[in-house]
Amino acid sequence: MGGRQVTSGQGSDWNGVRVTVAGLGVSGISAARALTALGAVVTVVDGGDSEAHRERAAALDGIEVRLGDAETLPEGTELVVTSPGWKPSSPLFAAAASAGVDVVGDVEIAWRLRGPDAAPWLAITGTNGKTTTTQMLASILRAAGLRTAAVGNIGTPIIDVVLGEETYDVLAVELSSYQLHWAPSLRAHSAVVLNLAPDHLDWHGSMEAYAADKGRIYEGNRVACVYNVADKATEDLVRGADVEEGCRAIGFTLGAPGPSQLGVVEGILVDRAFVENRQQNAQELAEVADVNPPAPHNIANALAAAALARAYGVPAKAVRDGLRAFTPDAHRIAHVADVDGVAYVDDSKATNTHAAEASLAAYESIVWIAGGLAKGATFDELVAKSAKRLRGVVLIGADRALIGEALARHAPEVPVVDLDRTDTGAMLAAVRSARGLAGAGDTVLLAPACASMDMFANYNKRGDAFAQAVRELGAGT
Repeated sequence: MGGRQVTSGQGSDWNGVRVTVAGLGVSGISAARALTALGAVVTVVDGGDSEAHRERAAALDGIEVRLGDAETLPEGTELVVTSPGWKPSSPLFAAAASAGVDVVGDVEIAWRLRGPDAAPWLAITGTNGKTTTTQMLASILRAAGLRTAAVGNIGTPIIDVVLGEETYDVLAVELSSYQLHWAPSLRAHSAVVLNLAPDHLDWHGSMEAYAADKGRIYEGNRVACVYNVADKATEDLVRGADVEEGCRAIGFTLGAPGPSQLGVVEGILVDRAFVENRQQNAQELAEVADVNPPAPHNIANALAAAALARAYGVPAKAVRDGLRAFTPDAHRIAHVADVDGVAYVDDSKATNTHAAEASLAAYESIVWIAGGLAKGATFDELVAKSAKRLRGVVLIGADRALIGEALARHAPEVPVVDLDRTDTGAMLAAVRSARGLAGAGDTVLLAPACASMDMFANYNKRGDAFAQAVRELGAGT
């Protein structure tokens, strides 16, 4: 058994190629259908064997599906296409390596399937802010009159976009570290790593491996590698990237920008990178007030999106118009309501300490609702940096004690309510406890710094529960 090299393009290269697709999720189903349509002989494998798995398998009419076995490599496999969540250490991939068979992801397949006139990719990754930045970028591109879509780790599977009938001028592509790990051929027009903080280390094995996978997004960039001036690790990744001749390093900063940077001057987002005589000149792009919401980390997202758009040649007016038109997804530092002079803000999407730190930095006096599944995280640095902003804390969830211990060490004067319950009324109890700690002018902020699955199906359900509790609070129920 051995692998076969499959070249780029949508032609007959796939005819008869025996492909094993690992995973019966959205991306796996997309890859299986697309490759079958191109003539490949596809087998899908998945370790699950639930009723839901069997229903998805039945929908893949004419494609062989093996359930309940995620370890055995089907005989004759020439290429493995994996879903993003499968760890590199999976036994199936060890079997593929022993057989000399390549393992790639759906993003790699999409890249190989692009036609000769395919839309270039503007690529976004980072520990936090990927989706918001990608959507901001798409809004800016649309404001410039360009045909575009936000794809990749969000929205429509990227293989379906590449093979679909609709044509695009340029794509805004969100990429996770998982996807980048399995996409060795990807070469973007321009790309950004927004930030780097410990996350998914159980999957990658180390912070170094996680950063290296993020850094793959810069490989082969043609026009711009955009980095975060405040996060030196992102600039280091740019320095280590093998890019095309003439590709530029472009920084973004919340301070005044230097040459080849975008930044903020007196409430104005400005560009000193894509202007003539950047040593002396700057181009106004938008006002901070045009960013929704104008929290510091979201302004950074806007600058990163603007940098990628400007790298593609978008005019300044389109940056302003695109940012004004952008509405963030739910549960991302979303203002729910004001009740008795207290603002209630839902940032349930803040599922790790890095995201929670950015959220906490947006407000001056906070009653913080935090806790859930820590995923191996520690909270001392987060609490130490945020302590001066905390008026009170309400702790929820399975690993709340870890945050409580950090508070005892670094903010012992801050009052804490430890809510030991996980029933459906727990969030209402948390919001009522927060009201008891808050005064006029304060912000009650749900920024859990933890995953939600100990109490809720996902972070969306957690945010919905918070918003409902706030509405009940406002109604006096």
